[in-house]
Amino acid sequence: MPPSGSIIVHGKEGWRGTGVPVPLSSQSDDSQILVQLDTGEQLLVSAEALVQQQDGSYYLPLTLTELESYRLRPHSEAAKTTVIPVIEEELDVQKRVVETGKVRVTKGVHEHKTLVDEPLFRDEVEVERVLIDRVVDGPVPVRYEDDTMIVPIMEEVLVIEKRLVLKEELRIRKRRVETHQPQQVTLHREEAHIEYLKPDE
Repeated sequence: MPPSGSIIVHGKEGWRGTGVPVPLSSQSDDSQILVQLDTGEQLLVSAEALVQQQDGSYYLPLTLTELESYRLRPHSEAAKTTVIPVIEEELDVQKRVVETGKVRVTKGVHEHKTLVDEPLFRDEVEVERVLIDRVVDGPVPVRYEDDTMIVPIMEEVLVIEKRLVLKEELRIRKRRVETHQPQQVTLHREEAHIEYLKPDE
């Protein structure tokens, strides 16, 4: 669809101008555009040759040299038309990322020594020999008295008759002994140092 009002036209090599639809006769339509360059020269181009851009302007893919055949002569009918550009300002709001500073993070490892003193346990066995020398009728089993294990020691002795004599008992107690073995242990801890830099660093 050809433009219906004043438009901004630009082309190759950076030339710019304004254009308006101009009928050349009562039989023609608005399919031709009268373009007035910033230099004051006037051109008559087909509206179909214009390519609309995203910003609302139109692009004509021709150089100033290639526009020579479109330039109006002073006595042509279209040249007598005065082009009055109607300009409207549009607000173009954009965002851009601006670097306001930098942060440099350095990480160091520091060593420190700490004392570790944890209790250690070990079992010790205390053996007490108790002399019994008592005749028993048969084997005596192992028994427990509180935390003491009593192991009978049997011996056969020769008498007029053979009897079983309880020779002695082993009284075995188990006790827990707490000891300490302090040791130096090296631990590592990380620390972060933050340094703020200016944008040009």
